[in-house]
Amino acid sequence: MQSEKKLVIKVTAGADAPERCSQAFTVAAVAVASGVEVSLWLTGESAWFALPGRAAEFELPHAAPLPELIESIQAGGRVTLCTQCAARRGIEEKDVLAGVRIAGAQVFVSEIMPDGVQALVY
Repeated sequence: MQSEKKLVIKVTAGADAPERCSQAFTVAAVAVASGVEVSLWLTGESAWFALPGRAAEFELPHAAPLPELIESIQAGGRVTLCTQCAARRGIEEKDVLAGVRIAGAQVFVSEIMPDGVQALVY
């Protein structure tokens, strides 16, 4: 059962800040498992994790594997890659994991503004 609350998480960190990155994906996965509606946004260096195989390259001791976290988030939530972040990295829609959408700031703002939405940025 989905709750009435929604959690929108923007992760700006990737391999450049592994603990912050892992925290964002972990919180998103736990929220999905708890029945919360989750929208995870990949921005900045986390944009690379929209590409097949890139999450498997991420390593952080004592952290859940990123591919498993992404899979669980996608099972009950939505993953979005920032339009500008994708363009800066030469990532196109045909390149990304199945189920990942590419959208921009207007969509992000429309997701975070309604009542009952909690937004977190990592």
